[in-house]
Amino acid sequence: MYVDGFNFYYGLKHDSHWKRYYWLDMVKFFELGLKENQELLAVKYFSAIPDNELKMKNQDAFFQANKQNPKFQLILGKYLKKEITCRNCGYKIRTYEEKESDVRIATQIVADAFQKVCDISIVVSADSDMVPAVELALKAHQRVFVYFPPNHFSSVLNSICGGAVFLQRYEKRFKQCLMPDVVHLDKYDFDLHIPEKWKQFQLT
Repeated sequence: MYVDGFNFYYGLKHDSHWKRYYWLDMVKFFELGLKENQELLAVKYFSAIPDNELKMKNQDAFFQANKQNPKFQLILGKYLKKEITCRNCGYKIRTYEEKESDVRIATQIVADAFQKVCDISIVVSADSDMVPAVELALKAHQRVFVYFPPNHFSSVLNSICGGAVFLQRYEKRFKQCLMPDVVHLDKYDFDLHIPEKWKQFQLT
């Protein structure tokens, strides 16, 4: 599984109803979707650390809780400051742009395909920037499928992959795979709590 963390997160964020599933056990979620003769080798989750203390803390809690499972592999890009200037009035807006994640996802997909690491690659994203990597993987005779996060879709990815799954149709599985409110980190002997705001989303 190659999970575009930003695409997945913003798919949930797009609709307030889906925000209750922020605190998701990623490995368990994807394992429940496998057939009896299939084995999940890894969930490669691609993201970047935001330049916001609260968001950073919430995200880190999610990462650390999921890293309890060795099949969850976190691969980080970067956030870079970006300044946008209005052409009409000259007003400047300072924002942030995520960098490197798309390249890292593409590199992993292509490298694993040519090295025959697995039999099936599943791209969890609706970002059409994934298309060149998928095309190369297909040329390496890799079977590639796409899972679209809730509220997201790409017609191009849908047309070139061997099959598509719309995760929005599997809300029951989302419910089954919410992590407990308190996750004990064995490595640090520490209890990690679900972010308070995320818990509130589950109660609404």
